[in-house]
Amino acid sequence: MLNSVEVRNFGPLREVKWAILGRINLVIGSNGSGKTFFLKGLYSAMRTLEEYKRGNDGRTVPEILADKLRWTFQVERIGDLVTRGADARLRFELFLNEKQFSFSFGKESTKRISTIENYVPPPRNDNSIFLPAKEVLSVHGIILKSRDQDRLFGFDDTYLDLARALRIPTTQGRNYPAFAKSRERLRGMIGGFVRYDEEANQWYFRSSSGHVFNMGVTAEGTKKIAILDTLLGNRHLSPGSFVFIDEPEAAMHPAMISELLDIVTNLAEAGIQFFMATHSYFVINKLFLIAQKRKWSIPVLSSQFSTGDGSLADAWRCDDLLDGMPDNPIIDESIRMYENEWDVR
Repeated sequence: MLNSVEVRNFGPLREVKWAILGRINLVIGSNGSGKTFFLKGLYSAMRTLEEYKRGNDGRTVPEILADKLRWTFQVERIGDLVTRGADARLRFELFLNEKQFSFSFGKESTKRISTIENYVPPPRNDNSIFLPAKEVLSVHGIILKSRDQDRLFGFDDTYLDLARALRIPTTQGRNYPAFAKSRERLRGMIGGFVRYDEEANQWYFRSSSGHVFNMGVTAEGTKKIAILDTLLGNRHLSPGSFVFIDEPEAAMHPAMISELLDIVTNLAEAGIQFFMATHSYFVINKLFLIAQKRKWSIPVLSSQFSTGDGSLADAWRCDDLLDGMPDNPIIDESIRMYENEWDVR
């Protein structure tokens, strides 16, 4: 389990210290505040630890990390990730099961990480996955070709890793017992599941009634749920995995979001650690209700302020939904709009 994370001079994030993490963790902020950037940084670090000494991969930790950062953030020089105008170096530190992993580099860095400390014992058998706001099944083949064959920027490593993970065959009877009920609920939400046709090189949706539909005519929210079901079914995800979800509310109606977050809670109870980025009051409020009902700590990292010209001030704070709703502009604006609606009535 990730215990804490601290970053300095990392892109839009001058200083973020999240000292206490839980089974479900939430990052909230407006567009451009850096919440997705932060999740991608965490994902890059975790994938580095997972790929190190796994299988026949003979790369060193600095080599894996530099490659992961370059392809996740689509930069030619990793030094471009250092905050503009910062005098100090970029520093990233996390603790995984109380073991430190940290790295640091300056603006002059190209494809090498100059300083790394790693006390996390290899190999790690559990996987991380990043679920982007945009669905990937419709462009699955394009992602693989553009990266595996053409080696072009366009789809970053969060998309590539997800596309590869989805291609792992799903075998009947391979469910982890802790995931079985969650998969039943996921399939119940969308009324079916997805399957990949090797001959046609295409994904299809199969409804519970047996009807088969082309992925192009399947709703985006359905695809999103089907992806999570597939990753649970092919055992890419296991108790001990990490799931990063960017905007869980994207392309989903409120009832589906509520059901998904209930399932996320059950999976977190089974051992998966979740990190989600959102600017949806509905998502925040639903997780607040979960925290209160279950008496769970759900840590929140939130961007606080925006300036008059539309740029963002660098201010982040840590809260816990178990203690109540955090003080945040998104929440304040949502409540204000609700109160205005009642005034109109």
